[in-house]
Amino acid sequence: MFEETLKFYQNFPKEGINFVDIMPFMQDKEVFTKLIGEIGKHVTAPTVAAPEARAFLFCAPLLTSNCGVTNVVPFRKKGKLPHSGDDLQSIEIMKEYGPDNLYFRKSDIAAGKAEDGIFNVAIIDDVLATGGTAEGIAKALDALKINVDGKEYGVKVSEFIFLAELDGLYGRNRLEKIAPVYSIAHIK
Repeated sequence: MFEETLKFYQNFPKEGINFVDIMPFMQDKEVFTKLIGEIGKHVTAPTVAAPEARAFLFCAPLLTSNCGVTNVVPFRKKGKLPHSGDDLQSIEIMKEYGPDNLYFRKSDIAAGKAEDGIFNVAIIDDVLATGGTAEGIAKALDALKINVDGKEYGVKVSEFIFLAELDGLYGRNRLEKIAPVYSIAHIK
């Protein structure tokens, strides 16, 4: 059901890229509802990291489901997150198109629930290709220390969840070294 819903665009946004369009998931209420339910089955962390920008659309509904998600942390492009002091964190990521940067606020992670001194975070994104975005986010989060009320907490990535995975690009291999990987749809 999910694979048949996707659309593909050759040579977009540049030559040699086969773009996977996940927006058709939002054009069918039944498919969207099942997709959110499927994502919810794999989330074990109360906090989810949502990379710019399509992941926002699929992470926010988890807050209203019964899967245990209580906090969604946006990872945005430069200049999109208001902040104060050293709250804003920068991550360099390597996408299939080239290098890029994403930003997040430590206070957004701290707004979640910590268990046993750790903020567990699931990374949810639209498409797993080479895994560069998810790996960059995971490494930054796993190295992060957050102070809340004078106590220091660590952050741990508990799982990666993708709406679709391009099986031939082997992004899964690099991410499985960090945490389990779940993909709803597979593209050969």
